Amino acid sequence: MTLNKQHGNFLGLKDVMIIDDVRLHKAIKAAALGNIIEWFDFSIYGFVAYALGRAFLPESEPGMQRIAVLATFAVPFLIRPLGGWFFGVLGDRYGRQKILSLTIIIMSLSTACISIIPSYHSIGIWAPICLVLCKIIQGFSIGGEYIGASIFVAEYSPDRKRGFMGSWLDFSSIAGFVLGAGLVVLAAFITGPDDFLKWGWRMLFLMALPLGVIGLYLRRGIGETPVFQQHIAHLQQRGGYALSSGTRVSHYTMSFKEVFTTYRKSILTCMGLVITTNVTYYMLLTYMPSYLSYNLHYSEDDGIRITIAIMVCMLLLQPIMGLMSDRFGRRPLVITGSSMLLLLAIPCFMLINSSMIGLMFCGLLTLSLILNSFTGVMASILPALFPTRIRYSALAASFNMSVLIASFTPTITAWLVEVTNNLYIPAYYLMIVGGIGLGTGVMMRETANLPLRGASPVASDLEEAKELLIEHHAYIERKITAIKKQIILLEKKRSHLINQHPYIQE
Repeated sequence: MTLNKQHGNFLGLKDVMIIDDVRLHKAIKAAALGNIIEWFDFSIYGFVAYALGRAFLPESEPGMQRIAVLATFAVPFLIRPLGGWFFGVLGDRYGRQKILSLTIIIMSLSTACISIIPSYHSIGIWAPICLVLCKIIQGFSIGGEYIGASIFVAEYSPDRKRGFMGSWLDFSSIAGFVLGAGLVVLAAFITGPDDFLKWGWRMLFLMALPLGVIGLYLRRGIGETPVFQQHIAHLQQRGGYALSSGTRVSHYTMSFKEVFTTYRKSILTCMGLVITTNVTYYMLLTYMPSYLSYNLHYSEDDGIRITIAIMVCMLLLQPIMGLMSDRFGRRPLVITGSSMLLLLAIPCFMLINSSMIGLMFCGLLTLSLILNSFTGVMASILPALFPTRIRYSALAASFNMSVLIASFTPTITAWLVEVTNNLYIPAYYLMIVGGIGLGTGVMMRETANLPLRGASPVASDLEEAKELLIEHHAYIERKITAIKKQIILLEKKRSHLINQHPYIQE
């Protein structure tokens, strides 16, 4: 901060960071590639679950094959909290850019390795074991990927554009899913049904390698985030950040227990939003293709084509949601989306189960547009919940524990539908998370157009910097006024209690 001998420390125009569009766009591209790889894998894994079941569990009954492969989908999420905490602590200590370069290497290699696992007929029980090991390694790296990428984008984004810029991160998620689904259709068409089941699906996982190389190149070519650099500069001024053999080490760490005690509301907000978003995501994008083919008896190709069409619609709406959150706030979108999920889940599944493709499409499209209200704001809400010094580790831990809970959605839903023969189980499931999302939206504080917690304002140009500074000072004045009112109320309460005690005097 700028030091003034008469007024002490105050936030001045020099403290407002200005990020040019060129650097910002490079940061978004670098962050988005890893997200594309993550969801590219989720997509092809969900769409070729039947092929994986035949390759690695050929002796099981078809229904159990499907459930077992979906259960394997959930296995990596067991390790994600550990990976998130590991990479999160490193990210808070050594910087976001270095960790994101490491996670994309591990993630792309573990995904590509699935393509070279021999079948059950070749190596027996080791085939599914190798598949699980690949998914565990993948889960460990993904534990630090999405949160690191969202922090990377948020710490590069101007305050007034953070919602719009953050929305491109989940845009890349949807794009990765569409890319995976499209390539499944293309590979099945080129190889034919029989050859696709034998070896065609393997080509899809192998494509993670070139995507990973491109992502690594982009991430290595861009510097550390300005917000983290400012954080390091402040620590150095206070003598809390030392340089040793070129390695920078932070003096400040917090245990998860301390983080939970100090930032309980932020953790609950994170968990509520992530559970709501990811349960809906996995229900629509991972479970529904299998639901359409296995339970509603549509062909595999019909399910994939419908899902791709819906994802394209989501792509078009995603940045619009980000813009709306910058204009009207994040909370209104979360509350509106959760309310619609609570009210429209059953009507949507009535359409999905109508046996008419047009009505089915309308039901799925409605649910996907509701999902957009969450994905459009999540990447801008989460990084604003914690201060810079613990942002990566605290978010990665709470985010991945929430994703772990959500990851069992396909497995639990498939099992419940199987044992109850009730095709509306997914709707009931979505209504529950709609209630969770509504409570989260009411509880959370608004973060739109405000600096990240504990950070200085970030602007696109000098004129915007001046405006942000005025707004920031006005925000501080409002906070001071609110604190003064609290002090007055506490003083009245104190006096009232003192008057009730015979021995305590003012």
